[in-house]
Amino acid sequence: MISQLPTHVAIVPDGNRRWAKKRNLKPWEGHKQGAQMIENIAKEGLNLKIKYLTFWGSSEDNLRKRPLQERKALLEIYEQYFKKLIQNDDVYKNEVQINIIGKWAEQFPKKLISILKDGIERTKNHSNYFLNFLLAYNGNNDMLSAVKKVAQSFYQRGNFEDISSESIRSNLMTSRLPDVDLLIRTGVEDDPHNSAGFMLWQTQNSQYYFSNKMLPDFGANEFREAIESYSQREIRLGG
Repeated sequence: MISQLPTHVAIVPDGNRRWAKKRNLKPWEGHKQGAQMIENIAKEGLNLKIKYLTFWGSSEDNLRKRPLQERKALLEIYEQYFKKLIQNDDVYKNEVQINIIGKWAEQFPKKLISILKDGIERTKNHSNYFLNFLLAYNGNNDMLSAVKKVAQSFYQRGNFEDISSESIRSNLMTSRLPDVDLLIRTGVEDDPHNSAGFMLWQTQNSQYYFSNKMLPDFGANEFREAIESYSQREIRLGG
């Protein structure tokens, strides 16, 4: 039994395209296998009773930079994955709330937007577990937008002294998510690093776990190993 569980685990799932390239496969074959691993990880997170589990699915300009054929395939994979997720009995039996965060409604096709909104609506009253996906999300832009909103609001009031950490946090797209206890990044290939713009506010005191395994090879067992690693650490917050 794992002695110390993190409340919030966030995952930067990297390596789908590199995994496919090494096997002479099309990029979307890597994305398809990666989606299967996300499903397996989410199931294991539920088994371990991780209350908040967050995946960074795509950055704000991620899809725009991809070749058209890959972009279409990736959107189809999103459709298939979220349709399956919304119909999963475990989501309702365990009262898992599905959250989609980012500018996806501005970028995705209508059919996919409808599927995502359906998942959000069906699970909005669930409160035991929270499964979060950052889609068309950029933390740098999110932070900048929040600061602008706060500055404008307090300028109108004429009192900048009242600006606080909470006033900035409450204006982030990720404001409803708690601080990240453990941040996992896959596919680092001996180059452990964070991604600029990934949940800047909530990861300032996070523990890190880097895996050389690319997402299509990082499944439930690897996820459990990451949680076990966290449970053995002495957690020290602050500088």
